[in-house]
Amino acid sequence: MAAQEESSASIFDTAKLVLVIVLLVLGIVGFYYFASYALVYRVIGILIVFGLAAAIVFTTAIGRQAWGFITESKMEVRKVIWPTRQETMQATMLVVAVVFGVALMLGFIDWFLGKGVAWLTGQKV
Repeated sequence: MAAQEESSASIFDTAKLVLVIVLLVLGIVGFYYFASYALVYRVIGILIVFGLAAAIVFTTAIGRQAWGFITESKMEVRKVIWPTRQETMQATMLVVAVVFGVALMLGFIDWFLGKGVAWLTGQKV
């Protein structure tokens, strides 16, 4: 019995997702179809359609899982110990210095190999 209820729920969820796709397509088509109207009205219309589509998606099993993931992610972000401004600046300066050093090293290697190839091929440097 539970399998049959789950099957009908998944069919209903699939129908909802198809409806969402149809709504989104109609919203985009309507945005361009009503091109003669002011942009602000078209944007408001498409935002309403997208909001309605999101509301429908969040009533499906996939939407409830996504919403659970979002809320869990927000809780995890609150647990993060963010670096101070000083730590961030120091790390950034270290990255800039390392990138600059590697760029100089690669530039020197490129110059050295270019001179070596020019010498081996007999080209004027």
